[in-house]
Amino acid sequence: MVLGSFDADPKKGVLSLYVDSRVSVVTEEAKQWVAVTVLVFRGDRVLAMQRASSAAAGAGIWEGISGRVEADEDPLAAAKREVVEESGLRVRVRARPVDTYAARRRGEPMTVIVFRAEHEGGEVVLSLEHDAYRWCALEELTELGVPARLIEAAHRARKVV
Repeated sequence: MVLGSFDADPKKGVLSLYVDSRVSVVTEEAKQWVAVTVLVFRGDRVLAMQRASSAAAGAGIWEGISGRVEADEDPLAAAKREVVEESGLRVRVRARPVDTYAARRRGEPMTVIVFRAEHEGGEVVLSLEHDAYRWCALEELTELGVPARLIEAAHRARKVV
């Protein structure tokens, strides 16, 4: 075996990496998405966004502003990008995440990094990714059906000053 060579078998979804004479196998099962969610606060209210009914994943659910971190992208940069793309708001995103948790997206593992942001200006302009939005008291998130883990993160984010 050559140091650092690899073989890929797309039919099996397997990548074999050879280091010295050892082989490490990476399967499609090892793939994991990384996403960010931004909880935008305006005073004591948080922005809830309803995913479009046509969304490939999570159609109709209420959430914060969210999206996947692109290859080689810093999560904070992804958070700022998603706010602009999905809402058009001017916000200040806190650099330190308020929470991180494991989730699933269409059955695949995903790590979600949650940031808090303060609304600095502008009105929400919905992208094609969302059908509706609301500025809510945290207690209203449960009524909207926001995932419980995200509600926990929102309560944690509210305490950040």
